[in-house]
Amino acid sequence: QSETALTEYLCDHLNSAARMSSGWDILQFRTEIGDEQRKGRKIDLAPKPCGVNIWINGRCHTQYEALLPIECKRLPTPKEKDRDEREYVFNQYASTGGIQRFKAGNHGGNHKLGAMIAYVQEGTTVLWHKNVVRWIKGLISSGQAGWSVKDLLHLESDDKLQRVAIFSSSHTRENKRPEIELRH
Repeated sequence: QSETALTEYLCDHLNSAARMSSGWDILQFRTEIGDEQRKGRKIDLAPKPCGVNIWINGRCHTQYEALLPIECKRLPTPKEKDRDEREYVFNQYASTGGIQRFKAGNHGGNHKLGAMIAYVQEGTTVLWHKNVVRWIKGLISSGQAGWSVKDLLHLESDDKLQRVAIFSSSHTRENKRPEIELRH
């Protein structure tokens, strides 16, 4: 299925889960929201406060502000013109690579924490983790500006029964922005 449809279904599920969970009903999930820093850019998915203000690290968030920018990508990347199989990480044809967007500040420029969701449509998380590591190492060895071993993903947990793996990574960003930590 398309990334847009998958993200819409996930958004519906998260909204239902939040409403039914004590303490989480203060959140609403939205798709295709405008990025606060980069007008004209859209973030695939983001939780926002629902009818309340939420204070995090001394900053007040209203219902109009994303709490966490989330980028979603399909694995494998669809085979189409101007698509790069490495789009989860980087796209050589455009600035649409997932991690690439966060590093450039095109997504979540005002945030120190972001997330990426991989819709694994073929293969396993083990296979895709190996591919992502290979792609990042390829960018490093080719001398692609701004990429280093620090960008590699680290496994946090892997629940084979639920078919959910969680990774973390940390990335330097352009224009003197502070580093961003990503959960995958």
